[in-house]
Amino acid sequence: MGNVNGVELAIFLFFFAVVTVLGFMAARWRKGDSLDSLDEWGLGGRGFGTFITWFLVGGDIYTAYTFIAVPATLYAGSVVGFFAVPYTIVLYPIIFIFLPRLWSVSHRHGYVTPADFVRGRFDSKVLALAVAITGLLATMPYIALQLIGIQVVLEVMGIGGGSDSTFLAKDLPLFIAFAVLAAYTYASGLRAPALIAFVKDTLIYVVILVAVFWLPSQLGGWGHIFDVAQQSFDAFNKDNADAIASGAAAAKGSIPPPVAQWAYASLALGSALALFMYPHSLTGVLASKNRSVLRRNAALLPAYSFLLGLLALLGFAAIAAGVTVDNPQQAVPALFDKQFPDWFAGLAFAAIAIGALVPAAIMSIAAANLWTRNVYKAFINPGATAKQEATQSKLMSLVVKFGALVFVLGLDAQNAINFQLLGGVWILQTLPTIVFALYTRWFHRWALLAGWAVGMVYGTLTAYNVPKPGEAGSHFGGPLQVIPFTDTKGYIALTALVINILVAVVLTLVLRAVKVGEGVDQTRPSDYVADSGDPGVEEVLVGEPGTAPSGG
Repeated sequence: MGNVNGVELAIFLFFFAVVTVLGFMAARWRKGDSLDSLDEWGLGGRGFGTFITWFLVGGDIYTAYTFIAVPATLYAGSVVGFFAVPYTIVLYPIIFIFLPRLWSVSHRHGYVTPADFVRGRFDSKVLALAVAITGLLATMPYIALQLIGIQVVLEVMGIGGGSDSTFLAKDLPLFIAFAVLAAYTYASGLRAPALIAFVKDTLIYVVILVAVFWLPSQLGGWGHIFDVAQQSFDAFNKDNADAIASGAAAAKGSIPPPVAQWAYASLALGSALALFMYPHSLTGVLASKNRSVLRRNAALLPAYSFLLGLLALLGFAAIAAGVTVDNPQQAVPALFDKQFPDWFAGLAFAAIAIGALVPAAIMSIAAANLWTRNVYKAFINPGATAKQEATQSKLMSLVVKFGALVFVLGLDAQNAINFQLLGGVWILQTLPTIVFALYTRWFHRWALLAGWAVGMVYGTLTAYNVPKPGEAGSHFGGPLQVIPFTDTKGYIALTALVINILVAVVLTLVLRAVKVGEGVDQTRPSDYVADSGDPGVEEVLVGEPGTAPSGG
C-alpha cells in the first residue's frame, strides 16, 4: 500500500462513510409500523414514488461493473462494445408494456417475487421453484461482479496489489466494504440502497459529465480521440493479420462489420429482454406505489442510456491518453488517475465503489426474498409468519453477500465474468413463464417447465463450448455462437429462448390433447389492471400471499 495517494484515499473514505451513515439512517426513513415483514424490509413498504424509483431502478440497472466494463470493451476494441447503449434504449418500451401488469397482479395478491406470481398463475410450486432457482443462480455472479468493480478501483488506488500481497493489503479492504454493506442492508432493507442511490447517481452524473467536457480539452478534441483510437485498432489488425485470419485473435474496431451485425443486434435484443427478468430489477418495480410511477420511469430512465453512451466513449479517451493496462477493466479508473487532479480522481473512484454498493444490496435482498418465499415458505415452513419471513430474508441476504465475497476472493475475476455470461443465458429462460403468463394462460405449466429445462441445458452447454480466441480447448469464450443451420453468429441466450418457446408450444399441444391437469389459476383478468386504491389492493398487502382479493 506504499503507492496509495493520500488525497484520493481521503476523498474515497469520506464518501464511503457518508453512504454508510445513510445506510443505517435509512431504517428510520419512510418507516412503516415495523420492518418485520417482506413488504417493509424487502420492498420498502411498496410506497416509492417516481423520484425515488428513478434513482433506485437506475442505480440497480447501471451498476459499478457497467461503468467499468462498457468502456473497457471499447478500450479493448470490441466491435460489439456499444451494444449496451441500444439495448437499454430498446428495453424501456418493452417494460412500459408489461411491468404495470406485473405490478398490478403482485399488489392485488401480495406477491413479493416473480416466482410468487408464477405459483399463483399456474398453481405449481415446482415451476415457481424453477424460476426462483434460476433467479438465485443468475444473481450470485452479478453480485460478485460488483465486488470486482470495487476491487479494480482499489487496485488502481494502490490498495491491494498482485497475488503476492498479504490478506491485510489485498483483501481486507474489500471484506470491510461488504461487511458494512451487509450490516446496513440487514438493518434497513430496501430503504438503504434507495437512499444511497441518491448519492451514487449524483456522483456518477457529475463525474461523467465533467469527464466528457474536460478530457477533450486535454486530448485534442473528440475528433482527435476517435482518430487515435481507430489508428490503434488499425495498427493492431495489421500486426496481427495472420492470427485474425486463422481465428487465433479477434479484429479490433468500433463499428461492427456486416458479418458481426446480427451478433450485435441479437446481443442487444436478448440483453434487453433479459434485464427485467432478473429478480433485483423486479424488486425495484414492485416497491413502486402505483402503475403510473412505472410508466413515468419507463419514459424517464432513458436518461441513463444517454449517460451510458457518454461513459462508453471514455474507453476511446483512455486510448488517446496513452493509458496502458493489462486488464481493460482498469482502463477508466487509470484514465481518471492519470488525467484528473487527485481530489477529482478520488471522487470518481468513490462514485464507482458506491455504484457497486447500491445494486449489490438490492440483488442480495431480491435473492433472499426468493429463498424465503419460494423455498423456505413453500417447502420448509409453509406456516411461517410475516416476522419469520423477514428474519429468514435478513439472514439469507448475509449468506448471499458472503458467498459472493468468497467467490471473488477464492477465484479469479474471469470466473465471475463467465458465470455472469451464464446468468444472462439462464435468466432469459424465465421470460415465457413470467411475461407470457401476464397475458395468457394458454401455455401448460409442465410444458413451460420442460421448455425452461431445455433452454437452460442448451444455453449452458453452448456457452461452455465456445472457445476463447486463440485458445483451442478453452471454454466460456464469449456470449456468441454460430446459430444452428446458419453461418451467422448470434447471442446464445436468444437462441436458447427460441428453443425454449418451441418446446413449450409443442408440449402444450400434446399435454392439452391428453388432458393433463393444468392447476387452478388464482388470478383473474381484473387483477392485471388494478391500481393503488382499488378495492382489494391495499387490504391484501397485510395478508398472506395468494389470498383472494376482497373486492374489485
